[in-house]
This record gives sequence, structure tokens and C-alpha cells, in this order.
Amino acid sequence: MIKMKSLQKKMIVFLVLPVVVILSSIGIAGFFYIRSGLSNLWQQVAVLQMERAAQRLETRLNGSINLIESFARAGHEPAAGEIQEWIFRELQRQDGVSRVRLTWQEAGKAGTRTAKAAPPTYFYPEHADALGLGSDLLDDAGQPVGRIEVQVKFDSLMQDLLVSSWMRTNDACLLDDQGNYLAHADAGRTLRDNQDPVRLAIMRGIKEKPYGIISERSQVTGFYRLKGAPLAIVLHAQRQQVITPVLHFGLIYPLAGIMSLLLILLFLRMGVRPLVRSIQEISQKAAQVAQGNYGDPLPVRSQDEIGRLTRTFNDMVTGLKERDFVTDTFGRYVDPEIARKLLQRPEASRLGGEKREVVILFADIRGFTPLAEGLSPEATIHLMNRFFSEMIEVIQRHHGIIVDFLGDAILAFFDPLDTTLPHTMRQALRCSLDMQQAMGEVNIPDGKMAAPPLNLGVGLHAGEVVVGNIGSENRAKYGIIGSAVNLASRIQSQAQGGEIVISPPIYRHVYQDLVVKREFKTKLKGIQEPIMLYAIQNMV
Repeated sequence: MIKMKSLQKKMIVFLVLPVVVILSSIGIAGFFYIRSGLSNLWQQVAVLQMERAAQRLETRLNGSINLIESFARAGHEPAAGEIQEWIFRELQRQDGVSRVRLTWQEAGKAGTRTAKAAPPTYFYPEHADALGLGSDLLDDAGQPVGRIEVQVKFDSLMQDLLVSSWMRTNDACLLDDQGNYLAHADAGRTLRDNQDPVRLAIMRGIKEKPYGIISERSQVTGFYRLKGAPLAIVLHAQRQQVITPVLHFGLIYPLAGIMSLLLILLFLRMGVRPLVRSIQEISQKAAQVAQGNYGDPLPVRSQDEIGRLTRTFNDMVTGLKERDFVTDTFGRYVDPEIARKLLQRPEASRLGGEKREVVILFADIRGFTPLAEGLSPEATIHLMNRFFSEMIEVIQRHHGIIVDFLGDAILAFFDPLDTTLPHTMRQALRCSLDMQQAMGEVNIPDGKMAAPPLNLGVGLHAGEVVVGNIGSENRAKYGIIGSAVNLASRIQSQAQGGEIVISPPIYRHVYQDLVVKREFKTKLKGIQEPIMLYAIQNMV
């Protein structure tokens, strides 16, 4: 196998060679085929032409049939009357529709719960110069309760028969399935002569087969019987009009093939080079991204697949940059929705921050130090992983921002962002209650390593802190600092196992929603006066 390192050469070779082979094969086969059977070739094309014309005609009629069926099915809808009225107007607006008639039987009336429409029937109204299409409207029991009829002008149907392709003609007519004349594109010519040989041949052909070609010295006539309607179309063309384009095709094809190959080579040369260049740029950029160098986005030079690939690649790199920034700034334990809201704030993308009131949560396992001394290192780590997994999931669910893990303790805070502080306090309280409830999952034996049950103490405090990026240009972390953080830690130390202790600022805002287990005064380090604390049992 030939190995080519250049993508450009591969694309040119593997695109041009098949094109050359295909065009040459088609040209040679087409040449001999045209010589041996011009008539057969034209007949196949003519039948296809008529089939397309018949499909257009059936599509026109099926549009009305589908609306009739929708009219019937709408009888079960809550607003059946309005829907049916709208469908009735749509029927009237159908191209070529001259009349739409809706009648109800004595047993039915307007608004009757129709279920479906019976198969359509066709008729020919007198002096209407139109094709009639009717269908009975049936109720749930299958009994007729009404009838809807549509009349489509023959002139409109004839427009679908005037085709322009191999069979270039304006000489077309429409017959019923018995060969009786209905309409002609040329008002001056008809097939009313019952002894016309062409008409007689068409009548015989329509009754015997679905389509056919009748060839005479000066004229070629084709007929095609519609599958879904009792109609047949007839197209006439002069023989000279039929044969001349085919002869021209046989003579011009070789020259057109050579010109096409030259154009293909030129277009490939013009199209492949930018394509290869774009792929090379993406490949080089991918190597840089693999080394952690994101750089500037690639230019998007087109709207095709390569352009979409470049745009998608740029989006991927942007997502990686944002993910790395979020991970570096907020850690892995911040809910993505909260991270996006934080990134909209100026202090989230630079060192420093701003002062604002937040709710601070401190949680710590009671008596963990002596407990860990009796466990193996593996059991201790396994137990802590289970504990942190449950707590992280609960805090993220309540949109808390985890600042740090301090041994067996967790520091998190709840930022009001786009809501009020009391609402955020309630959010933090619900989170604390769910954390205590989740301790039941932590203490369920998992069969891997035996461990004693753990008890969690939680402290909540609301106060003003500095929120923002703390650290250096090389390593920063989104967090909080301030005396309120220290106070929250000391409040947590007053919580017994399984308790949630809150500070007075939280109690004052949401006391009406709380069930207090106990309240007590205590002196905390760094505060001169004793402070009243509240142990929460539940929320109402």
C-alpha cells in the first residue's frame, strides 16, 4: 500500500481517482447505451417524469385528506369547536380549493365528538370544472355523523403536470381512471373525440397497467395512473424534442467530463489547502493544550464542518480553562451553578475581595481524636472519606461553598448572592439539619472496616467577613476571613454531639421558623460578655 504523509496529497488522490473512474465508466457505458436504445432511455426518464408529476398531484390531494382527518380527530380535543373551525379555514385556503362543504346528519350537529374520517371518495361535480373529494365523519362507534367535501379546480391541478425536464411540454391533460377526459392544459385542444387512436390507446393502457408510453412517428405520449386517486395524467411531446437532447448528451458528455475533471482538480486544490491548514492548526493547538498552554482561540475561517470543528475546539479549550480556573479558585467542592454566579462577581477573578454578610458553618466530629487513636490508619482514612463524601453532597445540594477541611472539621459558608440574608440563613439551617440526618448513613456499617458511630457538632453564625480570593498570584483560593469566622468556630465548640448551635443574629431573623432544643449563655474566647446561644432541634 502506498503511504503518503501529506493529508493534502491523500485527499487529492483518493478523491480524484474515484471521480475519474466513475465519470469514465458512466461516459463509456452511457455512450453505448444511448446508441443501442435511445427510445428505452427516454421511456424510463419519461415514466420517472410522470411519476414525479403524479406525486406532486397526490401530495396536493393528500394535503386536503390530511386536514379532513385532522378535522375528525380534533373532535376529541377540549377545544374541539375552535380547532375544527381553524382546520376548516385552512381547507378553504388550500391552493386551488374552490369550495369546502361541511354537512351534519340529523343525528349529529356542529361540535359532535368525531373520532376519525372514513376513507375518501372522489366525485366530479357538474359544471364545476373541479375534482371533488369527500369523506364521512365518524363517531367513536364508527357511525357517520357528518360529511365534509372539498372541490379542487382542475386548472390548479394542471399546474402540477406542466413539467420542464427531459420531457419539455405544455401539452398535458387529466383523465379519470376509465380514460374519460377531465381537463387539458391547452383549452384549445381536448381528447373528446372518442375515435381518436391516441385516446383509444390511452384508455386501453390505463385499464391494463399503471403507466405506459405510446410512440408514434411524430409524437410520443405517456400516461400514468395515480395510486391514491381515480385519476390518470397524460403528457404529449414531439419526438424531435425527445431525441435531440439525448443526442446532444451523447456528443457533449466526453468534453464535459474532461472539463469537469479540470474543474475538480482546481477546486480540490483551492479547497484542500485551507482544510489541511485548519487541521494542522488544530493539531498544533491540541499539542499546546496538552501541555497546559491554552493561548488564544483559533480563528474560525468558514461555516462548514471544519469551521464548526474549530469553533467546538475553541469552546472545549474555553471550558477547560474555566474548569481549571474554577478548580484552582473554588476547589472541587463548589456546586457548578454557584461557581458560575461567583464568576460574575469582580472579586472572583482577582486577588482581594469585598466585605459582606454571609452565613458561616463550622462542623466537627465530637471526640474524634481519641477515637482515631484506637483505629488503624486505613480505617481512619476510610471513615473520614465516608464522612466527607456525605457532607460534601449535602452542602453542595444546599448551594454552600466549602472553604476548607480542617482535620475532621468542615468550614463552609452560604453567600446570599442574589437573595436575602434571612433566606440564606434558612438555607444554612436546612443544610445543617440534613448533615445531622446524613450522619445516619455515615454510621451504617459498610462491611469493609469496623468503626464506632460518629457524632457531629454544627455551629452557625452570620456576620460580616471579607469574601474573595485569598493567596498569591500563583496560588489563590476563594474563601472568607474575619472575626466572624473565628466566632463561628467557637460557637461550634459549644455544640454537643448531634446538635446544631446558632448565634443570636441568626436566631433574631428566623426564630419563628425554629424549634429550639435548649438555649444557654456562655463565655466565648475573645468576647468579654457572655453570649446567648441556641441549640436547634428542627424547623417548622
